[in-house]
Amino acid sequence: MDSPDQTATEFLLLGFSGKSEQEEVVFGMFLGMCMVTISGNLLIILAISCDPHLHTPMYYFLANLSSVDICFSSVTVPKALVNHVLGSKSASHPECMAQMYFLFIFGNMDGFLLSVMTYDRYVAICHPLHYTMMMRLRLCVLLVAIPWVITNLHVLLHILLMVRLTFCSHNAVHHFFCDPYLVLKLSCSDTFINDVAAFTEGPLIFLTPFICIVASYAYIYTKVLKMPSAHGIRKALSTHRSHLTVVYLFYGAILGVYMQPSSSYSLQDTVASIIFTVVTPMVNPFIYSMRNRDIKGALRKKPVIKD
Repeated sequence: MDSPDQTATEFLLLGFSGKSEQEEVVFGMFLGMCMVTISGNLLIILAISCDPHLHTPMYYFLANLSSVDICFSSVTVPKALVNHVLGSKSASHPECMAQMYFLFIFGNMDGFLLSVMTYDRYVAICHPLHYTMMMRLRLCVLLVAIPWVITNLHVLLHILLMVRLTFCSHNAVHHFFCDPYLVLKLSCSDTFINDVAAFTEGPLIFLTPFICIVASYAYIYTKVLKMPSAHGIRKALSTHRSHLTVVYLFYGAILGVYMQPSSSYSLQDTVASIIFTVVTPMVNPFIYSMRNRDIKGALRKKPVIKD
């Protein structure tokens, strides 16, 4: 038996339960969701890339969101599937750090892209006559590139703080991936600096896009309510239901998990983690395509073969 002061070189991802029947069900569910996530988001990307009518700022941001969703889901699910196939629950220290690094990056990018897409809708409704001039290609590229820089710097800070810690022999993580907060609790080093960064700089990066989304929609609804016709109001609101659904799923799940004391982490938090790491990337293509005539039209188009 390991001594308490022995340094751990790997973590045990306990998943959901130790019962083989339940693990088989979870494996099948995760495999199916992973395939749907990749295929659905790839279809969105291909539809936007191949249809010139969709080469607009809104669909440029949507294509970026689909790309990030594929990566976001691929950070956690494949590792869980491989561990199940191999009959192993272990993840080495470098593997765990790398998983947390990319989990942070793609998770934060999801939030920033949702914020950017909301800003795009704000400009389209509140400043329709200046939309083309305001949402130029250079600005669209910057609105995607700047969040990538911010998230990488943000994640690098937290991972460097995490790497300096020592983890003792108690290395069991009650999750199917290396959750940063659960891993931090396993350290036998002083985590004061990590905690300060997590509760100061962390929420700042996370909540900034959320506040921008709320502010943008406040302006949008103020503008919509001033419209003279009920038809115009319904048409304007209908274009935002899909985006609001995604925002609600993503931020609702994250706020339910990470905006509370880590000591109260429970099964409900694990379910919420599944929602924002697995379910949301899977349903995004359906939410956006089912209520979007342009996407549905692009997906139905047949390639034209020239002689």
